[in-house]
Order: sequence, then C-alpha cells, then structure tokens
Amino acid sequence: MKTAIVGLPMVGKTSLFTILTGVHEAARVGNLEARVGVTKVPDARLDALAKIFDPPKITYATVEYLDFPAISKESLRDPSYLASLRVVDAMAHVLRVFDSDTVPHEKGSVDPMRDFEDVEMELILSDLVVIEKRMERLDKERKKIKNPEFDKEFALLEKLKVELEANRALRGLEFSDEDEKRIRGFQFLSQKPMLCVLNLGEKDASRLREIEEEYRNGPFAGRAHTAVTAICGKIEAELAELSAEEAREYLISYGLKDPGLERLISATYAVLGLMSFLTAGETEVRAWTIPLNSPAVKAAGAIHSDFEKKFIRAEVVNWKALIDYSGYPGVREKGLLRLEGKEYVVKDGDVLVIRHG
Repeated sequence: MKTAIVGLPMVGKTSLFTILTGVHEAARVGNLEARVGVTKVPDARLDALAKIFDPPKITYATVEYLDFPAISKESLRDPSYLASLRVVDAMAHVLRVFDSDTVPHEKGSVDPMRDFEDVEMELILSDLVVIEKRMERLDKERKKIKNPEFDKEFALLEKLKVELEANRALRGLEFSDEDEKRIRGFQFLSQKPMLCVLNLGEKDASRLREIEEEYRNGPFAGRAHTAVTAICGKIEAELAELSAEEAREYLISYGLKDPGLERLISATYAVLGLMSFLTAGETEVRAWTIPLNSPAVKAAGAIHSDFEKKFIRAEVVNWKALIDYSGYPGVREKGLLRLEGKEYVVKDGDVLVIRHG
C-alpha cells in the first residue's frame, strides 16, 4: 500500500518523510522522480509475543511512503505528476500549523484550513477535467453503438460531475460494487483516503492531542475517509538523534506519551482501511497486513497463495490470551483456541495458525 506525502512548499513535508523513513535518495514513481521509503508499523503485541516465543525473527507490518514534490496549480496540471499521484492508495497532506520568522509561508500567513481547501480544490478540478473528457468520448461512442454499459457509465459520471461542480471531493460518496469497478481505472485523486497531518510548533507540543481533537471534531468532523493526526516536526527530528531512553525522557519533558510518528503510521494504516493479524511461533512472530473485514481464507492467502487454495481451517486465538496463558498449551487447556472456517471474519489482533491441505 502506497501513501503519498503531499503539501504546499515549506510545510515540513520532506523533513517529515526523512524522519519517518530515513530515506534521502530519490527514485522513480511512474513518470516522476520522488523519494520512496518503507517504515514499520509499531506493534507492542509483537514485542509481547516475542517474549513468550523467543523467536530469532520479528517481522512488523510496513507502510510505503512516497515524498512528492510540493503541490501547486502547475504541478497538478503536469501529466507526469498527476499520473504518478494516481497510483497511490492514500494521501498524507502535511498542513503547517507552526509559525516561524525564518521559514516564510508562500501565502504570507499560516492558515492550515485554507491550505487544505486550496489543495482539495485542485484535486477536485483535476478529477473534473478527467470526467468531462471521458463523457465527451462516451457521448460519441453512444451515438455510434447502442450499449447499455455506456449509458450506465455516462449516468454515473454525470452524478460524479455534479458532486465535483459543487466543490465536494469524491471520497464522500459510497459506490456499489458495480459502480466501483466502472470508475476504478480513473483513479480519481479526490476519491483517495486523506490523512491530514498537522505539523505543530514546539510551543504547541504539550497541547498536541488537544489540538488534534479540536481539528478532528471541528473543521474535519464528518468528512468521509478523512483522518487527522498531529506531530511536531522539530521534536521528531530531535528524537531521531536520541537513544530510546533519552527519547522517552525528552517526550516526557514535553508532556507527550508517544512519538507523533508512531501515531502518524497507525493513522495511515487506519485511513487505508487495513488491520493486522498475527502469526506466532518459535521461528518467527509476524504481523500480516489485510483489509478490514477479511475472511480467514483471504488472511491465509496473505501468508501464501497455496494456503488460500488448500485452506481447511484456521486455529484462532486473541493475542492477549496467548500472553496471559504463556503460549498455545495454556490457551488449549482453557479452551480459548477456536477452530474457524474460511468465512470467519478475522479481527485485529487475532493470532492464526492455518491448517491447509
């Protein structure tokens, strides 16, 4: 799953990406040069399970981030920029909340909601251009060939056009499976899940969670497939230079419980509609990434395609029970290890042992 880190110039986007992934080199993303990095999803459950099983290997789930050049009207009219942005699964829009005399804002003042709406409008206009061009072509095809599918697609695009012309992003709409298939190939930018990352100044660090809630329950309340998290880029940069013990003390000095980057990664995972199930044994403790509400047979396929094809049953137990009763013998004795079939909906934190042919 790819998440694009986007934003206006001078918002702290690139330094955030570097802190997050440690990557300094650029790479090609479609037709565009961007930086690509992978970071692990922090998971205390794996650490706890590793104490029980003591495996030689612990494998965390990962999220892939792409650092895109700053968004502007010009960049969103550049075909290579647009094509590269369309292949991502979600966007993390870094919004500047911090004031700085030494880092000027391109618009002369700091206003995160203005910046958000400006970028949102550019995404909407970009999608509108795509829809209008497609409707024009479809109209010609409908005159030549009678095809019910053309009529259905045209009607759907008309509905989307109305939404965009009202300056509303497409991520606010729900689609049937059929309609989702019809529009999937367009990869509309305003339909992609959006994580709004508030980049605070040091003076606001102690109120970080409070500010996050103010935005979540205020201007961003009720927006579909939109999440909010807050970080303090300057503190994160300093944390990256410290040992684990020093970092903990540094966070406490600002009244913070955990690094903002951990919350950012978890929020990315959530906005993408993903979750983790776990596998645990003496050789490896591992988190596997699957979409929310996945059945057990699909979870088996995440481990290996053969497991999905030859799936028989899944042994399932909650990770906490495995900790509390010191491993599989303990949960078996308590009757907490269940046998589930292929339609069982896997829950976040389930530990699975797949039985297959």
